[in-house]
Amino acid sequence: MRLVTRTLAAIALIAVGLSAVVRGQGGIASASARFLVSPQQVIAIRAGRLFDGRSGSLGTNQIVLVRGDRIVDVGPSVAIPPDARVIDLSAATVLPGMIDAHVHVYPQDDLSQTTRTLVAIANAEADLDAGFTTVLDMDSRGGYGTVDLRNAINRGIVLGPRMQVVGQSLNQRATTSYPSFFERFQDRFTESKNPNSPWLARAAVREAKLHGVDWVKIYTTQDFVGDEYSVFKPDGTLVNSPSLTEEEVMAVVDEAHRLGLKVACHTYGGEGQLSCLKAGVDAPNHLTDLDDASLKLLVDKKLPFELTIDDLVALEAADLRRTGGKNSRLKMAEQAFRKAKAAGVPFVFGSGATSADVPHGKQADQFAHFVKWGMTPRDALLMPFLPTATMLNYDWVKQIGSIEKGKYADVIAVSGDPLADISEMQRVRFVMKGGYVVKNEPPLTRNTK
Repeated sequence: MRLVTRTLAAIALIAVGLSAVVRGQGGIASASARFLVSPQQVIAIRAGRLFDGRSGSLGTNQIVLVRGDRIVDVGPSVAIPPDARVIDLSAATVLPGMIDAHVHVYPQDDLSQTTRTLVAIANAEADLDAGFTTVLDMDSRGGYGTVDLRNAINRGIVLGPRMQVVGQSLNQRATTSYPSFFERFQDRFTESKNPNSPWLARAAVREAKLHGVDWVKIYTTQDFVGDEYSVFKPDGTLVNSPSLTEEEVMAVVDEAHRLGLKVACHTYGGEGQLSCLKAGVDAPNHLTDLDDASLKLLVDKKLPFELTIDDLVALEAADLRRTGGKNSRLKMAEQAFRKAKAAGVPFVFGSGATSADVPHGKQADQFAHFVKWGMTPRDALLMPFLPTATMLNYDWVKQIGSIEKGKYADVIAVSGDPLADISEMQRVRFVMKGGYVVKNEPPLTRNTK
């Protein structure tokens, strides 16, 4: 009900145009920043158990002192100022806000732009309510609404997590036409981009940069469309038909890095996967068919590995039907995970949350898969903190990912011990983002003076 009320409250903003809000084009550009805190605000959080985002250890009876939107002190003997609001989480486990580095807040469908924006706001709020105080949106499905939403959140006009965004991806999408999407595109090229040569690929990056994105995203494995491009071959092996050439991928990465952007790559395997890794993309996603050559590149270039397990769980039943039970992308992801883990590849947290089948706000169910596949609860729990923050643009690891002096006051809490029961992360009871208390469910917490 709380999320529905907030979303309905945003309709007035949408009615006059969210772009006007964030770009200062009149209208309600002067709307109050109701979701930002006063610099004079002082809050002291009593943490019964405090999870260290660096070591994975649990401290006890700690005080987290917050002034404005920042943490100013942490420790067992921090003095609580007399004017501080005290939030008593002495019966809870307190952790940093989680980071999901692969979401899509805008739906992939033919809804109107206004409806899509309302859905995007609701999805962003659902992520925040579940304890994900930062997200990386990996494709707006057409247009730059995620840029506008990011800016509105930053200004405190709309409630949501911190966002880094790719806008619309750089992707010719090969045989996939998305005919119902055309009204949202600027020209005939799918996703409004033409990267079909190294120089046009560079131009596409520059255009995206001018729209205000933080990342660019490329797709180097062709979509599974048509009989010859079905997901699996008769023997159960994955189809990996490349789309962009290695030269085009190299051009995208070089131009993006030159302009201060980072690059994400959607790829399942084969030549397209190798081209992403050779180019040194910042966020290799999926890598479902992880062969030895790809693994060597991951290790040699010190690249992270971003699985989207929730996405693959949604595809599992259909994959098993196609292969007669022989194979699925989820099974391949487990093999890739185990292989990369044995080689010491770092993992970052990304869910692929996008729709009713891969819902927002449920991403913490992935922890159980990581533990089942051989990761310790401690290492799984560390993943959405500093390892993922390190991958983000603008050196955000210095601002988020751990509860430390000087960082944003992004704090969550669960009632039990997630190291003993990792499913606790699916039941986040307290959320603070930048000192703003988003969620404080009794009887877990008490507010005192």
